[in-house]
Amino acid sequence: MSATKYTEEHEWLKIDDHGLVTVGITDFAQDHLGDLVYVQLPDIGKEIEKGQEAAVIESVKTASEIMMPASGVITEVNEALAEEPGKVNEDPLGEGWFFRFQANDVAGITGLMDEDGYKAFLATLG
Repeated sequence: MSATKYTEEHEWLKIDDHGLVTVGITDFAQDHLGDLVYVQLPDIGKEIEKGQEAAVIESVKTASEIMMPASGVITEVNEALAEEPGKVNEDPLGEGWFFRFQANDVAGITGLMDEDGYKAFLATLG
């Protein structure tokens, strides 16, 4: 069974039973960024520490970084985004995912916001 968690940076994380984490951005984030035109994904096999830049996304409005939500090793990237970065706008919580990684410590991720907590957080942004 997988759990979905959210960060204050508007990233979502789906965690499976084996500590494999899929990362994407929320509908709120893609809406505020506008149409994505470029996505730079991390290299498979790269170990990235929590808080370090993992991916770069560029939209018609701005460029933004996706920070690593926990330390781990990149196991897969969404190759389709290289040709079709708009998938993030079309389906941010599904086919618009960015990368998967094997978390070194899942405990830090499980403490993030659940869906209700994220909705409450959004309400504070006014």
